[in-house]
Amino acid sequence: MYVCFLSVIAVRCSSVEQKIYVELNSTVPCVRLLNATHQIGCQSSISGDTGVLHVLETEADLDWILSTGPHPPYMVVMEAAFFTRSTMVKMKNSSRVAGVAVIKSNTGPTEGFSPHTSCPNQNTGVYTEHYGPELANCNNTVWNPLGNGLSYEDFAFPIFSLKDDNQTQVIRKCYEDHNMRMNGSAPQYPLCAMQLFSHMHAVTDTVTCMRRTDLQNSFSINPEKLCDPLSDFNVWTSIRPLNNSIKGHKENESVVIAAARLDGRSFFWDIAPSAEGTVSSIVTLLAAAQALYPVALEAPPQRNIFFTFFQGEAFDYIGSSRMVYDMENSKFVIDLDNVHSLLEIGQVANLVANIKSVASSLNLSLNEPSATQALPPSSFQRFLRVRPVPGLVLADHQASFTNRYYESLYDTATYLNVTYPSDLSPEQQLEYETEAAKSLTQVATLVARSIYKQAGGEDRFLNNITADTKTVAKLLYGFLIMSNNSWFSSLLPPEALGRGSILGLVITHIINTLTSVTRFVQFILANMTGTVTKLNQSQCQNPKDVPGESKDLYSYSWVSGPVSVNGTTDPYCVRSSVHLSKALSPAFELTDYGSREYSTWTESRWKTIRARIFLVASPQLEMMTLGVGVAVLLVSLVVTYFISSKAELLFSATREPPNTTY
Repeated sequence: MYVCFLSVIAVRCSSVEQKIYVELNSTVPCVRLLNATHQIGCQSSISGDTGVLHVLETEADLDWILSTGPHPPYMVVMEAAFFTRSTMVKMKNSSRVAGVAVIKSNTGPTEGFSPHTSCPNQNTGVYTEHYGPELANCNNTVWNPLGNGLSYEDFAFPIFSLKDDNQTQVIRKCYEDHNMRMNGSAPQYPLCAMQLFSHMHAVTDTVTCMRRTDLQNSFSINPEKLCDPLSDFNVWTSIRPLNNSIKGHKENESVVIAAARLDGRSFFWDIAPSAEGTVSSIVTLLAAAQALYPVALEAPPQRNIFFTFFQGEAFDYIGSSRMVYDMENSKFVIDLDNVHSLLEIGQVANLVANIKSVASSLNLSLNEPSATQALPPSSFQRFLRVRPVPGLVLADHQASFTNRYYESLYDTATYLNVTYPSDLSPEQQLEYETEAAKSLTQVATLVARSIYKQAGGEDRFLNNITADTKTVAKLLYGFLIMSNNSWFSSLLPPEALGRGSILGLVITHIINTLTSVTRFVQFILANMTGTVTKLNQSQCQNPKDVPGESKDLYSYSWVSGPVSVNGTTDPYCVRSSVHLSKALSPAFELTDYGSREYSTWTESRWKTIRARIFLVASPQLEMMTLGVGVAVLLVSLVVTYFISSKAELLFSATREPPNTTY
C-alpha cells in the first residue's frame, strides 16, 4: 500500500511538471574544455540558469537585452546570422544575459564564419622560436583569416544550439504570445522564460582538474572524475602486414605513409560535420586505399605503403604526436627509421616530381608553393618536429584556407556541393554520383598512383590504379547525409546495428564521443582492403585457435553483410591488416599535465544537459504568493499549537464506568 502511494505521488508530480514546463529535446550545448593554461567553453550554474526569453532579430533587440529591457536577466534566442564574435563578446561582458540559444541554420553567412583561431595549432607545430621563427605564429601566412577565436572564449553562461524544427516554433509562439513588445512598451507578466542546465565539474585548467581527480582517486571511497583527457584511436593498415605484437624497428622495412585526419570541431559539442575540413580527406584516402590495394598485391612496390588516419588533430595534434612518440620509444609497430616519406591529404579541392607526373595524366593542375611558404597546419608537422622526414601536404590552397567555414557547424554537405535531386529515395541518393564525388575520385586516383610511384612501383601499372566514383559517392553520402544506410550497415558488426548502435543520421567527427568516426573508418577500411574468409563467427572472434591464422599480423571482423530480399543478413568474416592505436596525448602518459610539448586538452564532465521553457509570474505576484504561503504556515502553526494544548479538553469525553458482572 505504501509503495502504491509513492507511485501515485510520483505520477502526479510528473504530471504537474509536464504542465508547467516544455522540455526542449533537440538541443546541443557548448561544453567546457581545458588545457595546461586555461579553460574555454560554457557552463551554467549548478541549478541551471533562468532568464526571460527574448528573440534577437535586430540591433534594437540587442540594445533592449543589454541596456533598456526591464526584465533582466534575459535568455537570448537568436538566428545563426547574429551569432558573431562582436555580439557574443558584448553579451559576455554584460550582467543582463543568463544564456543564449542559437537556432541552427543549414547555410552559413555568405561572408564566411569560423569560430576557430586564425592560426590553428600554432604552438605545437614544427615552427618555434628555435626553428623557423620567421614562420612561427603564422607570421608568414595567416592560414584561417576568417577565424574569430569564438570557440576559445570562456563564457560564464550556457550557450545551446537549437534545431530549426517544431520546438523552435513553440519557443517563438511562447515569445510572441507573452514577451513581444507592443508599440515599444514592455510586455506584461506572465512572461515566457527559458532555463538551461549545463553545469561543468572542471574549472581553471587541466593541471588543476587532473590534480583534483588524482586526489579523489587516492582518498575517496567513491571517486568522481572531474574531467577526461581528449582521446580516441588512430586507424592504420599496411599493404604488407606488419607484426603488431613486435614493437620498434623493423629490419629491411621502409614505408611510405599516407595520412589523413579523422576529427573536426565546431563551437558546439557533438556538432562537427567537417565536410571540407575532414570528410573530403577521409573519403579521398579510403578510395585511394581501395584502388591501390589490388595492384600493390599483384605488383608489390619496393617499399611498404602505410595508411593512417589520425584522431584529435584539431586539438594540438593528439593522434599524430602520440604515434610519433610511440615510434620514438619503440612502442609502435615501426619506428621513425622505417619511415621513408609521408604524403598527407589535407583539405582537398604537393614528393613533388612523382605527383606532378601523375597529375598530368589525369588532366589535373597542381601548383607548388614557393620555398619561403610555411607548411600549413598538418599532422606532418609533428614528424618534422622530431626529424627531417621527406613529405608533402596535398591541399586545395597555397596560402590561406579556401574553406570559409573552417571548424564550424556550416562546413556541411551543402558547402561541399553534395546535393541530390529532390525526387530520389534514400537508396537512390546512396548510389547517386554527385559532382563532388566525381572531383574527389580524380583526387583519390592521383593520390593512389602517386603513393604507388613513391613506394617504388613501376609506371606500367599506374593506369590500373583508378578510384571508383560509385564508392566515393557512397562514402560521401554515409559520412555527410545518413550513416544509417544499407551499405554502411553491411560493413559493420551486427552488434553495431542493435541497441546502442553507432549508426545515426550524421556521423560526428568530434573526438571523445560515442558516435566517433573512428569505428566507421576502421570497418570500412577493413572491408575495402581485407579478404573475406570462410571462418565462422566463433573462429573469427578467436582466430588464434585456427591453424594458419595470425592475430599478430591480421585483425578479424565479423560483419553484418548485405540485407537479402527477405530482410535477413548473411554475416561473414573479414581478415585485414587494419589496426587501432592509442590517440591519447603523451602528456597524460607522462603525467605532465602542464606540458608545452604535447597536447593537454581535457573535457569537463557534467551530469545534466537540459533545456526547457515555462511561464514566469511577476516578482510582485511571486512575493505576494510567498507572503500568503508564509501567513498560512504561521496560522496553521498557531492553530496546531492551540489544538495540541487543548487536546484533553477538546477530545476527552466523560464515560460511565462499565458495570461488570461476575
